[in-house]
Amino acid sequence: MDAGKPIYSICHGKQILSTTSVLNGKKCIAYPAVKLNVVLGGGTWLEPDPIDRCFTDGNLVTGAAWPAHPQFVSQFMSLLGIRVCF
Repeated sequence: MDAGKPIYSICHGKQILSTTSVLNGKKCIAYPAVKLNVVLGGGTWLEPDPIDRCFTDGNLVTGAAWPAHPQFVSQFMSLLGIRVCF
């Protein structure tokens, strides 16, 4: 997190979401069973409603479950500076 590199987590992501240095002061979405890890890790819990919702806070992109994959990939690619045109 300190290096400013993009970080992402979708679904449970407990390794990332339980790390205080990653979540401290960040807003994020995760699978509901991980809510306590987010709060204890210093993050601000955002409800995954609807379940396909994702959220980007600085260099952190989070989502709750597989229905969020399209939005998740889009937000992460944007963070990486990748633009896809059809």
